[in-house]
Amino acid sequence: MVTTDNKAAAQGKNTAKRGGTGMRPSPGMADMLAGEARDFVRSLTPYLPAELVGGMIPHIAGAEEEAVWNAASQACGTERVHYCYSIDEGRIWYLACPSAALASNPDSWCPLAASLPGNSEYWDRETVYLYEQEGLASALRWDPETARMQVFLGASRTILPRVQSMDANFVTINPEIADIVPWRNRTLRTEKLSRATARMLVLSGIFVSLVAALILVFNFIAINALARNLDDVKAQTKVASIDLVRSANNVMQSDTVKHMVYIQDLLDNLARLDGTLVRYEVKNGRAQWEALVPRAFIQPVMEKYPVRVDSRNEEKDGRIRVINTR
Repeated sequence: MVTTDNKAAAQGKNTAKRGGTGMRPSPGMADMLAGEARDFVRSLTPYLPAELVGGMIPHIAGAEEEAVWNAASQACGTERVHYCYSIDEGRIWYLACPSAALASNPDSWCPLAASLPGNSEYWDRETVYLYEQEGLASALRWDPETARMQVFLGASRTILPRVQSMDANFVTINPEIADIVPWRNRTLRTEKLSRATARMLVLSGIFVSLVAALILVFNFIAINALARNLDDVKAQTKVASIDLVRSANNVMQSDTVKHMVYIQDLLDNLARLDGTLVRYEVKNGRAQWEALVPRAFIQPVMEKYPVRVDSRNEEKDGRIRVINTR
């Protein structure tokens, strides 16, 4: 029994009753990295290519693109193919066509792809999905015996009667409300990734150059600031050195140094005469000292220093006290 769209609608399968418009593609990471997000075409034109193949292959996680491209290339007899696919129940369902078939419609998509398992227009495998455009019709169904996906493509007057003769439900795909499934092309994607890589390398180089320039500017400013600080330190050191020299000069010119030198000279002379310095006092700028000298060396001491001899107070060891005031 053949079920029309109206009966499918009664069973909840009519896509025409779904409101709004389908999802549109958006730029991916590769488009953004390549700087082509603004040029990305979001509104693709529905187009049914004159050559279309489809099939099912096992799903291998991480190798979907390679597996679909390999199957599509063998089916189309060329490596230059456009393909789209969906993943459902551990299998990959795909449609493909030679790239040359899209020569007149580059920014297009195949509405039949929306009926692949997992996509917006898919209901079940008992349903036949139809799409017709400009006298060309296509149908997608699953063989009830082998469960293989079959794609029919040809003139509307040939395909539609053949489909209507099948004992199955059928649904006509409305491209206005279906989610767009864009074509994929391995070569174009590789070139886009190459452009993205080249652009990122250029941007990375510019960024590194800017960072290096900022570091150089910072170092230049820091060196200039350090040079100014060194000049300040040098000036402060010079002032401190001058102050130190002045202080040393003042110390050298003070009476203390003179007295120390005089005392040292006096001690040396008394030591040679077996004398002892017992008092040295500075008062009101005048110095007075007393020493004990043996009686035999009184005359040499008096010749060298103007001393007064206190002969009345002879020490126990026989030495005489001499007194000098200067």
